[in-house]
Amino acid sequence: MRRNRNVKIVATLGPASSDLATIRALFEAGADVFRLNMSHGTHEEQAARHGLIRQVETETGRPIAILADLQGPKLRVGTFGIGAVELEEGQAFRVDLDPAEGDHHRVTLPHPEIFAALEPGARLLVNDGKIILRVEDCGADYADCTVLVAGVISNRKGVNVPDVVLPLRALSDKDRADLEFACQLGVDWLALSFVQRPEDVLEARELSRGRAAVLAKIEKPAAVKAFDSIAEVSDGIMVARGDLGVELPVHSVPPIQKRLVRRARALAKPVIVATQMLESMIESPMPTRAEVSDVATAIYEGADAVMLSAESAAGNYPVEAVRTMHNVALSVEGDATYRQVINAFRTYERTSVADAIVSAAREIAESTDIKAICCFTESGTTAIKVARERPQVPILALSPSVHTLRRLCLVWGVSCVATGTIDRFKSAVVSAARAIRDLGMGTTEDQIVVTAGVPFNVPGTTNILRVAPCDERLIYRAEAE
Repeated sequence: MRRNRNVKIVATLGPASSDLATIRALFEAGADVFRLNMSHGTHEEQAARHGLIRQVETETGRPIAILADLQGPKLRVGTFGIGAVELEEGQAFRVDLDPAEGDHHRVTLPHPEIFAALEPGARLLVNDGKIILRVEDCGADYADCTVLVAGVISNRKGVNVPDVVLPLRALSDKDRADLEFACQLGVDWLALSFVQRPEDVLEARELSRGRAAVLAKIEKPAAVKAFDSIAEVSDGIMVARGDLGVELPVHSVPPIQKRLVRRARALAKPVIVATQMLESMIESPMPTRAEVSDVATAIYEGADAVMLSAESAAGNYPVEAVRTMHNVALSVEGDATYRQVINAFRTYERTSVADAIVSAAREIAESTDIKAICCFTESGTTAIKVARERPQVPILALSPSVHTLRRLCLVWGVSCVATGTIDRFKSAVVSAARAIRDLGMGTTEDQIVVTAGVPFNVPGTTNILRVAPCDERLIYRAEAE
């Protein structure tokens, strides 16, 4: 089965979507990638979901990607003697390391790393920014603040610190345990939360040891500022708009999203747009018009994937939410404006032989009667580079590695087919021609573009391109001549 759209859909699994029938229905409705949220559920529950996904994969004969999303450090205030207190605008309020229960004047914030980084003028955002405190004076174990935005503060509410880079690693002890569990389970992607600097991603890569690709979640102002250096060491990017909208002015998030999506595409890094895309569908079978427009905007921008969180994990209409995203994608990608926008931002540098090969493949495919671009790839790099070109014809990735094919399920426009080991280019061309016919993407009368690297089975060696017929008799004839 081949999707008749290019953008991919990521669906989070949870209490509403943890049985075989629902997971199969989500896949059939259009989900290409399943997300396991390590913030919720036990290892046993996540292992059961992983097994059901692989069962659906076996039944359908089509690779499916699994993404494990690590929780990241959670910064929270302590508890109050009366459960909650109301803060008034302009009042003084202290946070400190004293473990005593809080009151109207103070509360514990049991994170010495925060006090090590704080400086006067920095803000503390409590409960997703519903309460805002400004630091007036601070030391190694306290911060005296003024309440800028008032409200009720209660036990263990989360704290965001947007104005400083915290001396905290992105991986907590729980995250390290979850990462090892997910890698042993056999997930394809790891999403890393709380990224502030490239070193955070490098630590996750070292721990994963190539067993899963690492995707950096951009959800903090520091990550936006260091985006290029973070993207350089990441395999993919997630624009996590939830925390971005807490730590930055909400009106700044749309231009940041647009800029990061375009930059990720230029760097050939698959990019997901996530958070609150169809939020109302948690309780309603129909989305709002604003939500549909939001999903459409991400697709027009050229995102590789759009993601559902609570909509598919805990909502009342998980399958309908996936189907809605699928239908929005079909509508957008069928619009002439979509192709104009996608073509307008093909403005990146091409600096290698592989870049030139895939660019030539797109130009040939779009200027002649070519049915598809077929990429033989060991690591997935060739297919990702072809996808960066956003060609008008389908992209078919062929690889002997099921791990590579699963990872490519996240990439724009790529359909995946497993092959045996290939050691001759003619065999690769024949395999591509047969796959195109088997998928109904062409007939013996059609032509395809085939890209590969010689010698075969060596990552990063894309150096050959051929226009070939979909009839292997003509391929063999041309070879003989």
